[in-house]
Amino acid sequence: MSPWIKQVCLVLAAVFMLSSTTESKKDEALYCSACMAIAEEMNYSVSQTDPKKTIHVGGFRLKPDGSLMDKKVPLARSETYLNELLEEVCNSMSDYALYEDPDTKEKSYKRFAPRGNDGVNFPDFKNFKFDGPESSSALKFACESIVEELEDDIISLFSSEADHVAKTLCSEVSGIYI
Repeated sequence: MSPWIKQVCLVLAAVFMLSSTTESKKDEALYCSACMAIAEEMNYSVSQTDPKKTIHVGGFRLKPDGSLMDKKVPLARSETYLNELLEEVCNSMSDYALYEDPDTKEKSYKRFAPRGNDGVNFPDFKNFKFDGPESSSALKFACESIVEELEDDIISLFSSEADHVAKTLCSEVSGIYI
């Protein structure tokens, strides 16, 4: 066997061994926080939708008697509307920052910006770490990754009005443990 073939085989073996031993590890706090933020933002957007608004869904085919085969569902729980919300959900990640619990020193991303007339008591700002746009862009990237990977699951959870959507989405469906 010629020497250059041996060298190529040796290099290929080293590459395969190296690639099998190295794994990219996701930042658990970042991805868990992004998942929780998706659920929180989607829940908020759905709750702000007028419950009286409905949308026609179905095939719009005619029955043998001439009537339409469609049904009305609440707009807030329609796949079309949830899809629109999901496309915009990651844009609100700039309203989140890294928060360190003063007692447990556990780090997670939490919303620091109030929503209009929400009146919610927010944690003390001294426990937030504002690291500039880099930290919110990392959270936005994690959000986009989760949405891209789990889009159908997220829509089906919200359209079925499941209880404990955040827990179901962030632990059972995605495998990210909260």
